[in-house]
Amino acid sequence: MKVALEMADLARSLDEVPVGAVLVFEDRILAKGHNRTRIDIDPTAHAEIVALRQAAQVIGNYRLTGTVLYSTVEPCAMCAGALVWARVAKLVYGARDEKAGAVDSRFGICRHAELNHRLEVVGGVLQEDCASLMRNFFISRRRKEG
Repeated sequence: MKVALEMADLARSLDEVPVGAVLVFEDRILAKGHNRTRIDIDPTAHAEIVALRQAAQVIGNYRLTGTVLYSTVEPCAMCAGALVWARVAKLVYGARDEKAGAVDSRFGICRHAELNHRLEVVGGVLQEDCASLMRNFFISRRRKEG
């Protein structure tokens, strides 16, 4: 999670929403990502998606069976769905997203009984560090706009 926090801080330094993600297989980092929606002019360039795309290229397969994704923030519906389709084994996230979180806060996508794959989910890892990075980013953005 500390590496994911570093990626989130990199996103913040680029004026992106500070979310970072790291995909691990057997204790080895396969891929790292941070939000790039503004940089790439791409609404799908969330940290989790960036990491999944990189990892798929590294291993040469879109199925990422046996991997663990660490994300600083609870994934949205798009990212949670991508984790299911990629067959990620486990999700570890930091801060909940009460507005758009699709894992625990809103929809329960990663453990939904109707889907053909379910993930183990662990939330709240380094929660305060992850939440404060987001909180401070949006406070700073509001000051710039105000």
